[in-house]
Amino acid sequence: GIMGGGHGSCRVLPGPGCGARCHPRAGAAPDPQASQEIFRIASMAPGALLLEAQKEYEKESQKADEYLREIREQQLLPEAVGQCIEAAGYEHEPETQKSLLRAASFGKCFLDKFPPEGFVRMCQDLRVLNAIRDYQIGIPLTFTQYKQLTIEVLLDRLVLRRLYPLAIRICEFLRLPEMQGVSRILAHWACYKVQQKDKSDEEVAQAINQKLGDTAGISYSDIATRAYDCGRAELAIKLLEYEPRSGEQVPLLLKMKRSKLALGKAIESGDTDL
Repeated sequence: GIMGGGHGSCRVLPGPGCGARCHPRAGAAPDPQASQEIFRIASMAPGALLLEAQKEYEKESQKADEYLREIREQQLLPEAVGQCIEAAGYEHEPETQKSLLRAASFGKCFLDKFPPEGFVRMCQDLRVLNAIRDYQIGIPLTFTQYKQLTIEVLLDRLVLRRLYPLAIRICEFLRLPEMQGVSRILAHWACYKVQQKDKSDEEVAQAINQKLGDTAGISYSDIATRAYDCGRAELAIKLLEYEPRSGEQVPLLLKMKRSKLALGKAIESGDTDL
């Protein structure tokens, strides 16, 4: 099948922006037109017929051809695919989402020029929504709320709740740029980590270095400054040792009144502007 993975995820590559088709009307009721039409018993909406066609196709039944012919004769196949994609957004049950997306995918096979972006984007959005709706996370957003909230705000909410691994998974899955995504979240995590008083300086410094390594866009100096501001000068110095750019270390070292050490670093980095 085209679908795979947990949480109703789709095995598709992330693509560019979403076609107009999968953007619901702002403020739409939780169960808008597309869903209602498709799930009305014996509905003749093209999306409903396509869903039936796909189910019959899986049973290897002749009816699949009949349903498909009916949709194509009325030249409603693009509309049917669009309805299935849109309706998937309003379903909370991953299994129902999958069957609708399978139907859309099935219908797309018979169309030469159906823009793939809307389908790809819906798969991405549902994967994110299913992950945050999971009972352990418990953010019950509707599709419309999620679209209005924006991914940045959602990530900030996850960070506030210290759900760093989930936030990072979402960034990686959506292929967000480092600075907007993973780096930013790791920096938040590290700044939270230095405030954990029950761990020794050595433990915290090692944990942070293991997790961050030399991730692009991470400033160890910023994290060290946070540690220093929390009254952990020794931890700050340990963290500064991981900062690859000597010049970045100096302002904090000066702030820590370790001027002798700061001077040594300045000479070491050969930065004459210091």
